[in-house]
Amino acid sequence: MIKHEINEPVMRVLLILSVVACLYNHPAKAQSVLTLQDCYERAEANYPLIRQRELIGMTRDYTLENASKARLPQVGLYGQATYQSDVTRIPVDMPGVEPLSKDQYKVFGEVSQSIYDGGVVSVRHEVARSTAEVEQRKLEVELYQVRGRINDLFFGILLMQEQISQTELVKSDLNTSLKKVEAAILNGTALRSAADVIRVEILKLEQRIVGMRAGLDSYRANLGLFINASVDESTTLVQPEFSEPSEEINRPELRVFSAQALTLSANERMISAVRRPKVELFLQGGYGRPALNMLENTFELYYVGGVRFAWMISGSYTSKNEREMISLQRRTLDSQKETFLFNMRLSVVQQNSEITKLRRLIAMDEDIIALRQGVRATAEAQLDQGIISPSDFIREVNAEDQARQERVLHETQLLVAIAKHHYTTGQQ
Repeated sequence: MIKHEINEPVMRVLLILSVVACLYNHPAKAQSVLTLQDCYERAEANYPLIRQRELIGMTRDYTLENASKARLPQVGLYGQATYQSDVTRIPVDMPGVEPLSKDQYKVFGEVSQSIYDGGVVSVRHEVARSTAEVEQRKLEVELYQVRGRINDLFFGILLMQEQISQTELVKSDLNTSLKKVEAAILNGTALRSAADVIRVEILKLEQRIVGMRAGLDSYRANLGLFINASVDESTTLVQPEFSEPSEEINRPELRVFSAQALTLSANERMISAVRRPKVELFLQGGYGRPALNMLENTFELYYVGGVRFAWMISGSYTSKNEREMISLQRRTLDSQKETFLFNMRLSVVQQNSEITKLRRLIAMDEDIIALRQGVRATAEAQLDQGIISPSDFIREVNAEDQARQERVLHETQLLVAIAKHHYTTGQQ
């Protein structure tokens, strides 16, 4: 019999090739990683409301284009037929001159070109832009509200995963204890009922895990709908690391208030613009009876052109009230902004208190867990020695499990509280 010796480098190469072959034959499921910011961006891009952004821009462009066309030559076609009780007469009879008819007709076209419009077109552009800006900012507010729903789902998944993980650890500890008790039963130093007590507790944990996994699947499915992507057990959610909470309010609602204030200013300038004098060139060409010569009682072509000046002085009757109305709207807007900021600051104060409380609770959780670990270790040793019953041991295991679950809950609640603080203040 011949013995073949294989040196260490060759063994390493063979081992690497075997691992590669296994991976080739059994490819791992692709892993995907999601951050909270990824979810925000995908949810906003996928939300049906986002389509309004393009529509708002198109509406603004059409409005601006229509306003600009007021600077182009304006063309009109007019006509009238009248019958009047009397006409102009010459008190002297002249041969060949017929009296004018009391029924008169006129059809004419007019082309006019504005020279000075008082700034109306420019102000209309401002109004169109500011109005579109208000709509865009309102859209941002509605999209921003999606973040609150993403927070609930994202942190709900993290909490469920941590709770399942902690429960699996407790189950593993109980399985270890069960093996020890079964060994004691075989040795005749423990009763079979002792193992049954532990088995019942393991089944209860498995029931809890089934319920939590169902809730986890629901959270994942809802998050997947929001971001238009599959979120399953192969998806890893990265626990966010938040910057220290800031007290500065930078919500999108404030940009709505600013855009609305600009719109009010533009409307106020429009009041002045429409009341300024207007100057334009015009040219009329028509056909009628009589034409420009009032003594000719026949249908004739005619034209007239020149410069026209108009100043609607009567507009000053209502300008004061219109300015007062805008002033009232501005005061209302300021009041709404102050109310919004007041409510946000109240929320920030409450959230700061919640963050401080949770940080203290987590510090206490660490001490409680350390103490519970010691108690549980002692109980496990006593169970092995037959000093205490399995029920007593399980009680200590459950107490430690409860302490760990509380810490997981408090840690997730802290993340949620900080996320809400960032959401309330608009902090990135």
